[in-house]
Amino acid sequence: MQDNYDLLTPQRCCLMIVDPQERLMAAIYKAERVVHNASLLIQCAKTLEMPILATTQYKKGLGPFVPELEALLTDVPCIDKTEFNCFANPAVSKMTQALPKGIDTIILAGAEAHICIFQTAMGALKSGYQPWVAADAVSSREKRNAKLALNRMQALGMTVGPTEMAVYELLHKAGSPAFKAMLPHLK
Repeated sequence: MQDNYDLLTPQRCCLMIVDPQERLMAAIYKAERVVHNASLLIQCAKTLEMPILATTQYKKGLGPFVPELEALLTDVPCIDKTEFNCFANPAVSKMTQALPKGIDTIILAGAEAHICIFQTAMGALKSGYQPWVAADAVSSREKRNAKLALNRMQALGMTVGPTEMAVYELLHKAGSPAFKAMLPHLK
């Protein structure tokens, strides 16, 4: 597992998009911000050819992904689960075990910060990964719950930062083909 002082690199990271579903997101504080930043992370991961995993929480009840993300995730493995900790789901666990060996960081985006994001971050830690929580790409129904969840994750030594920080760390430098491909999404 990497230490918290290393910058993100595409070879070490997997993006996990957790439960940004229509019925849930309709009740999420700053949902548009979460969707926008999750979209930015997905675009970046695809540009840099990083693995992406996605989950839904009881799709029958909470519905599909929000349309903006559904379009970006059509080619991404998506597992429907009832567990709050994605790593507790056997299919998700199997997929993470099949990730390339160099991957030691799971970048998290989605909902809800104090439930599925927190428990998945804990599951990632226990599975030997360093969680990197994109603070502006996660939220909860109540602002207070999201803030407390981010504070708790930071207190536990998880990395919490803004989406742009993750994207620019992953891109490493301006002028590269990846940077040029991402530029329209970053403006």
